Amino acid sequence: MVWADLAAVAASAWLALLLVPWRSWRTAERLEADPTAIARVDLADITVVMPARNEAAVIGRSLAALARQGSSVAVIVVDDGSIDDTVGVASRAGLESLSLIQAPPLPAGWTGKLWALEQGRRAVTRPYVLLLDADIALAPGLVATLVEKARGERLALVSLMAAPAMSGFWDRWWMPVFIYFFKLLYPFRLANKPEASTAAAAGGCLLIATQALADIGGFEALRGAVIDDCTLAALIKARGAGGTWIGLTHSAVMLRATGFAGFWRMVARTAFTQLRYSYALLAMCAGVMLVVFVAPIVALIAGDGTARILGAAALTFMGVSYAPTARFYGQSPFAIPALPVAGMAFLLMTFTSALWYARGLRSRWKGRDYRRGSA
Repeated sequence: MVWADLAAVAASAWLALLLVPWRSWRTAERLEADPTAIARVDLADITVVMPARNEAAVIGRSLAALARQGSSVAVIVVDDGSIDDTVGVASRAGLESLSLIQAPPLPAGWTGKLWALEQGRRAVTRPYVLLLDADIALAPGLVATLVEKARGERLALVSLMAAPAMSGFWDRWWMPVFIYFFKLLYPFRLANKPEASTAAAAGGCLLIATQALADIGGFEALRGAVIDDCTLAALIKARGAGGTWIGLTHSAVMLRATGFAGFWRMVARTAFTQLRYSYALLAMCAGVMLVVFVAPIVALIAGDGTARILGAAALTFMGVSYAPTARFYGQSPFAIPALPVAGMAFLLMTFTSALWYARGLRSRWKGRDYRRGSA
């Protein structure tokens, strides 16, 4: 009887997810590069700011893709204490409008990426800034397309969730699931409504009006944020600096596949922050995920007739909710029934994040440890 009850709860939860008006499981919010936009948009209004820390393996390809956007785009690469040949590779990329800035030593209270971005922001004189990670390559015309989107809809911020490299087992399986969960936490349809309190952005490819960024006080306003992109969008919304928009794309692609250990660290870096460093919320999250992901499977295998029907219904609703993401990223059909396994893996990553925090570590990224209470 207990498995039938749990399966009923799970089926109800997945059905509610499918029916809520904002439908965060869909992939309706998307934007692809229009190569013809280059002829319509004055790219002299845009400065690309690229923070880089030990990115020698990928930054050359990212800058080469920027060179195909148009000759008048200014690019500022901010070296964030690299110990590899990041600066050398960038300087040899052949961009005429490239500037290289060496970020000063990281001060207390800042995360490394935000400190590097602030150094780049201070050198910007153009109306728009494109914040671009060094491991993301853009399709021709995407920068101009982003500017047209911002101007046409009077948006202060437009960001795109870059497509995974999809070049390794873990990258092909887990990265789309990560994006699916991100959309459940931050429904794009709600985040894109000016009147909604939900705010979201993807920091890897983010266009923002220079004045809007100045209006919130630059990156100093969020200097210690771990989830810096969503924090930035929230500040833009809260202070009335303008509208924000986030969507999916195939036109911005991550250049580096994320292996098992790298992906685990990536999720653990922010997972407990999402839960506001609350062990009570962690326990609630674990309970919910066990019910929605595990209970339907157990009910299907070990339950009676009613439990099996309810378990099958829950798994069906779950699969329907994930299918658009799997299609968008061209995943194998086997990724859909494997979603419960991925969900449990993400729960373990969240436990890792909580364990870090219990040991005094708020976050860990790019060779830096951010201690609890440091920001």
